[in-house]
Amino acid sequence: MNDLEAAAAAHHRQFGSGPFFVLHHVALSSSHHRGTPRPFDHSSAYGQWGSVMVELVVQHNAEPSALHEMFPHGSGREGLHHAALFVDDLEAEIARFAAAGAPLAQLSVTQTGTAFAFIDTRETLGHMLELYEPTPQLTGFYDFVAAAAQGWDGTDLIRELG
Repeated sequence: MNDLEAAAAAHHRQFGSGPFFVLHHVALSSSHHRGTPRPFDHSSAYGQWGSVMVELVVQHNAEPSALHEMFPHGSGREGLHHAALFVDDLEAEIARFAAAGAPLAQLSVTQTGTAFAFIDTRETLGHMLELYEPTPQLTGFYDFVAAAAQGWDGTDLIRELG
């Protein structure tokens, strides 16, 4: 589904998740797919599902990416792309996963300085892993989304960020 709002509404109907906070065209300072600089124009919707934050993602451009490795541009395919983990040392964990046979698929950095890495764990897990360090900005965002779900009455499902 290339419509974040429709995807969020469908997830909410099926699982009761929400509310969802949508950030259109996430601003990146850099992005490398398999070591090659590539644009990664994407939007995300973040919502709470019990104790788990759900991120729904759509990539707007056709360039190769970790997303397009699983769901090729224009294919109409969709599904679980990744699970996210906080790690203490992003570079060390990228190296550790690579040594274990799970290479770095993509490394991107937001304009606010948050680095995130997609590790190719499809062979062992069936999906990618997203790794990032728990900065105050990032953990604060997780807390913000979780707090919005506390006592939420189901109204105002989609909320714009930025």
